[in-house]
Amino acid sequence: MVEVRDFREMGEALGDACAVLRSNAVVAGLDAEVPTCPGWTVRDLVAHQGLVHRWAAAYIARTGRPAPDAIVLAEADAAPDLLDWFDEGMVTLLNAVAAAPADLDVKFFLPDAPPPRDAWLRRQVHETSIHAADAMAARLGRPPRGDELWVSPGLAADGVDELLTGFLVKRRPETDLPGPRSVLFTATDAHRAWWVNLTHDGALTTRVDGEAPEADVTVSGTARELYLTVWNRGRAATASDPGLWDEWAERVKVTWS
Repeated sequence: MVEVRDFREMGEALGDACAVLRSNAVVAGLDAEVPTCPGWTVRDLVAHQGLVHRWAAAYIARTGRPAPDAIVLAEADAAPDLLDWFDEGMVTLLNAVAAAPADLDVKFFLPDAPPPRDAWLRRQVHETSIHAADAMAARLGRPPRGDELWVSPGLAADGVDELLTGFLVKRRPETDLPGPRSVLFTATDAHRAWWVNLTHDGALTTRVDGEAPEADVTVSGTARELYLTVWNRGRAATASDPGLWDEWAERVKVTWS
């Protein structure tokens, strides 16, 4: 199981990500296109993130079944100020997380995860951080570089870990994974590495502690560069086989549904 990061630190990271998303949305404008989310405007991005925050808050607080997506998105569309509506969802989520007991008894959907309260907070931190990077892309007109991100190397490495040990392992091997090979991912500034074995039966990710095993493909970059790359926000990390990223972008997709 992944080491649990400090709860207070993760709560602050969620607040930071919300602030970055909001500020970049203001500068870019709600009608700006989002280069890292083709077909979306900033308005779509903000509404989506507000929806996810409300869904997660209801789940964490155990207040009943979250409202259907269509209803929440209609509320966003009707809001006099979409960013105020976004703020309301952020506050609701932060309050739900703060009030949740350490032994919160709810389900979590990824393997090898921390206890549920911490796992759900971690998921919202990275969900919001990646979409905040999308808001940066809308402002910049291109995917942000690793050195432009606000997240620490440690937090970025944790986001890489969540994808490689959680989402990737859950993928359906025949349709949702790149072709069979082993890949070694190394975060050069965070002393973290992951060996991923992609087979016809699925993906197996091992956190590397010590000497790294041989791999068919090696991927390296700063933790922030890896964070953006594995989450398909540009190709800042370097791969010994650049063709890996074409398959990765096509098959390793995390969607809301």
